Amino acid sequence: MIILGIDPGIATVGFGIIKAQGAKQSLVRCGVIRTKAGQRLSLRLAQIYSDMTELIDTFQPDAIAVEELFFNTNTTTAIAVAQGRGVILLAGEKKSVPLFEYTPLQVKQTVTGYGRAEKRQVMEMVRRLLGMDKVPQPDDAADALAVAICHARAASSLLSQLGGNVCSTI
Repeated sequence: MIILGIDPGIATVGFGIIKAQGAKQSLVRCGVIRTKAGQRLSLRLAQIYSDMTELIDTFQPDAIAVEELFFNTNTTTAIAVAQGRGVILLAGEKKSVPLFEYTPLQVKQTVTGYGRAEKRQVMEMVRRLLGMDKVPQPDDAADALAVAICHARAASSLLSQLGGNVCSTI
């Protein structure tokens, strides 16, 4: 399974593409989509959409995993990032790629075993899990790889393989 992980943003969108085979994941590609500061928001959103569709067309992912937003201070930034995230979701939907969303807590818990792990701990675990020589850069790309790993592990879980709820009703 090819998974495209996304760390949403407006100035920088991290992407990480991994190949998942059972419990093993390997790096395909990672990087960032950058938009120009000072450019109209509509142009930045159009660029994110265009670059996302190009990523999808190029790598043909089986799933797209997107990190949910968590902001507790700057609402202006939160709104712009949310608009960028919406464009990312739209690109996946238009290309008919299944979309999955994970909270930062879920990503950290899955990758490190601790939901309150620090950023450097997550980045180091991404490096180890993907057998990389060094931590992926920039941070946004490493975060996107963590989201992809989170989905790979969730998708390979017994619960997922059984189609969801394993409890039966009488």
